[in-house]
Order: sequence, then structure tokens, then C-alpha cells
Amino acid sequence: MRIVSKRTLREFWEQPNYSDSQGQLEAWHDEVLKADWSSPQELKAQFGNASVLQDSRVVFNIKGNDYRLIVKINYPYRMVYVRFVGTHKMYDQIDAVTI
Repeated sequence: MRIVSKRTLREFWEQPNYSDSQGQLEAWHDEVLKADWSSPQELKAQFGNASVLQDSRVVFNIKGNDYRLIVKINYPYRMVYVRFVGTHKMYDQIDAVTI
């Protein structure tokens, strides 16, 4: 899969309060780069705890559920677009389907 954009992840973990997310976000990034999902079912087979939402959105729990990562996936083109990364409190203030 191709991921757009790692910069969003890096900008998040470079913040002093969220530096503990770096290892987990980098591990997620590396694993997704190696993946080749053609459907949400294939994604769920690899990431059983991921939540598949409408409009091709997926929510991943990062670092033991300390953080949330929302992506939008274009399965035919094998593209993963990072839409949001943040704490649960931040996540509760957004609409995961429209962000």
C-alpha cells in the first residue's frame, strides 16, 4: 500500500506530549507499506482491532489504544490517506467519517 502522508504522523509524534507514539506509528506505517489489501476484509484479517467505518474510513488504535489514527483507503489503487491522528479526547471532538 502507498501511504499519504507520513508527514502527518511525524508532526504528531514530534510534539513533546505525544513523543511516546513514535515507535507505534512507525511500526504501523512499516506494516501498512508491506500490505496489499483489496478489501476491508483483508485489512481486518491483518488488523483485527481496526474499526471499518463508512466512506472507506478505518480507525486504528495506536499504543494500546492511547491514540487513534483515521485513514481513508482507496482499495483498487492501494492508497492509504492519513486523515487524523490524535488522542481519544481529540478523536471525540471530530467526525471520523468526514474528516
